[in-house]
Amino acid sequence: MKKKIMAFCTIITFGSPTVLLQVEAEENNNQQVIDEQRSRIQLEILKGSVELNQVKDEIEQINEQISRVEQAINDNNNIILETEKKISASQLEIQKLETEIASLNEKVRKRNEILKKRALTFQEKGGKVNYLDVLLGSSNFKDFVDRVGAVASFVEADQNLIKQHEDDKQDVKKKQEQLQNKLSELQNMKVELEGMQTQILEQKQQNEWLRAEAKKKEQVTLVEQAGLMQQDSALSTMDDLNDIDPNQILNESILISNETVQKLITEGLKYVGNSVYVFGGGRNEYDIANGRFDCSAFVSWAFAQVDIKIGTSTEVLKNTGIPVSVDEMQPGDLVFFDTYKKDGHVGIYLGAGKYLGSQSSTGVAIADMTNGYWLEKFNGRVNRIIVQ
Repeated sequence: MKKKIMAFCTIITFGSPTVLLQVEAEENNNQQVIDEQRSRIQLEILKGSVELNQVKDEIEQINEQISRVEQAINDNNNIILETEKKISASQLEIQKLETEIASLNEKVRKRNEILKKRALTFQEKGGKVNYLDVLLGSSNFKDFVDRVGAVASFVEADQNLIKQHEDDKQDVKKKQEQLQNKLSELQNMKVELEGMQTQILEQKQQNEWLRAEAKKKEQVTLVEQAGLMQQDSALSTMDDLNDIDPNQILNESILISNETVQKLITEGLKYVGNSVYVFGGGRNEYDIANGRFDCSAFVSWAFAQVDIKIGTSTEVLKNTGIPVSVDEMQPGDLVFFDTYKKDGHVGIYLGAGKYLGSQSSTGVAIADMTNGYWLEKFNGRVNRIIVQ
């Protein structure tokens, strides 16, 4: 730009045709260099846009996978809960059986008491003799038969009671074994499900890591895009200088450099995922150290990191810099949204339809202006910050 100004002054002073030809040749050469640089940069921007779309698709696929994993976790949790219910039911059945066994044991004890009393009564009636005495002490054959019949009846009753008891015990034991096997099976199933749950959670963590890496890649690409678009904007400005009076250039404000925009965005990205929205926040050291910002304070803080002082309210910021059209938006421009009021929200444009700002729902984050809520709220106000 300085070369052009010097050349222009030379023309005014000397008015030499030779000088005019040299200036014209120099301008043609400069124009060719600018065109070549812009073509190269625009190609890089195009490549970057393709890469951004690829990253966006990758993030979307990861999100879908995470959703499937989360659904699997929920389904698995439901199965675990159902298994735990079955285990509890089986434990209750086992407790019921144990109560039944205890009751049967008590019946057996009582039966033993009855049998004991019956034996004593029989012995007393039979002359206080035992079974053998009863049988051998008969007075005649008829008495012997009667005594044998009585003893046989008593023994049969005793054996029936014992058999009934043993049958009951065997039945209960069989049921208890079945339930224990079922309980063991359910417990094994629960262990397998919990193991599966651990694997799914590990997979979820892996997916979260992949998403975080993709987000980082997206942020890096956005910064690179911002730099390229800023370079293209600067070259476009140089291209337009041919139609401007050089004497006016010295009085014009200076656009922010490409390096400054990149640093501005890089500084702002440090708070992504590491901040919280606080209305009125970001205006003291404590808030800044702890990532507590509202939208305008964050924008003001970010510009302060590149030694550019601007206001800390949307009312001031909407009148700061120079307005540009949506078609001319470049990284580093301020974009405004009608949220709780007109121009109630502000952020820093990154390029590719994304902007960086402190949102009430996320804190500092990258948001998409091309669809959904922010597209609906974007009011078309775009301001370009300039250095006086």
